[in-house]
Amino acid sequence: MTLLSSPRARPALIEAFTAPSGFGDQTLRDRRPDAIELLGGIPDPSVLPTAELAEATARVLAQPGAPALQYSRTEGIPALREWIAAREGVAVERVLITNGGFHGLAIAVQAVLERGDLVAVDNPVFPLFLRGLQLADARVLPIPVGAEGLDVDALAAQLRAGARPAAVYTVPEFHNPSQSSLPTARRRQLVDLAERYGFVVFADDPYRELRFAGEPESLTPFHESDHVIHVNTFTKTLGPGLRLGWVVLPERLIPDAVALRSRQDSHSSTFVQAVVAESLTSDARLFDRVLGRARSLYKTRAGALAEALGAEAPGEFEVTVPEGGLFLWPRLRDDRIDPDRLAADASAEGVEYQRGSFFPSGPGTDADRHLRLAYGDTSEERLREAAARLGRAVARQR
Repeated sequence: MTLLSSPRARPALIEAFTAPSGFGDQTLRDRRPDAIELLGGIPDPSVLPTAELAEATARVLAQPGAPALQYSRTEGIPALREWIAAREGVAVERVLITNGGFHGLAIAVQAVLERGDLVAVDNPVFPLFLRGLQLADARVLPIPVGAEGLDVDALAAQLRAGARPAAVYTVPEFHNPSQSSLPTARRRQLVDLAERYGFVVFADDPYRELRFAGEPESLTPFHESDHVIHVNTFTKTLGPGLRLGWVVLPERLIPDAVALRSRQDSHSSTFVQAVVAESLTSDARLFDRVLGRARSLYKTRAGALAEALGAEAPGEFEVTVPEGGLFLWPRLRDDRIDPDRLAADASAEGVEYQRGSFFPSGPGTDADRHLRLAYGDTSEERLREAAARLGRAVARQR
């Protein structure tokens, strides 16, 4: 990924990086019938609160006058916003309900950016965000992501050299694809830079609640600043089909964001909001129970996959077991192994994954030497089999 300078070139270049997550090179898509797919960050059905949502749906529909089937406020229904505000530790006025995480990012882009603005982004970056930047015909400045998330020092160097982004986009917790997290101290440094240079941080945080090891990082630096839009979603916790998320806005951006939303789809589904609010507020421990099940399951699966890679392809991958999230980001140790050929050989063996080259990247990253392996909706047995198949694919190049 390079800095975009020609307005005519921007959409085509960004479009080249924006295939939907879960889809890669179509030449690799002729799969065996028993293919194991480790492609997308999909929650396992067993940890989703299906029974509780069904019961809440019945209660919501039984309410006199069926308010859940009527129009509601642009900002979202009060009960859901209040629950989110309490969990985030912010004033309820700052919470705007959205149709999932990407919708929240789209609102952030449209509320903050002018056409042609420069936006600093993770390097490598979640491709779908670049599609959102087409809304503003934005230029892109890649900032490396390392073991501690976005390289704030590299960003500071770009700013000192004269770069003036209108916004900085990052996934601060269990980064997609690199699985790293931005430490609290670095978050403070990022916010300090935002306030000094006048840009807005788009903090895209869908994996935050899926921490299964280590100590959680603080949201305080993000929430105390009027230069951060914090984006979150129920996609990875309660289910992507709900299409329900939220943004925590700085007070100064609330009027613009609400006005923008009122000119789009007016508001998120009253019915879905009501069902989720009823589920979460009628049982104060429900969400934490859901998270407990999910964290335990994903911890087991992440560990099993990492262990199996070491056993089935000894010495071939550099693997860091994540502390949360839904992805493993192993790196090929041997530069003689061609990652594209490996992906094709793995497909022939019956395992599909997202190549590191799928994630747009610029100088200073070795993303193309990585594999992104998603373990959320795949059983431990199938993960071990996937590792065995990957081991056989690696052996083909020996």
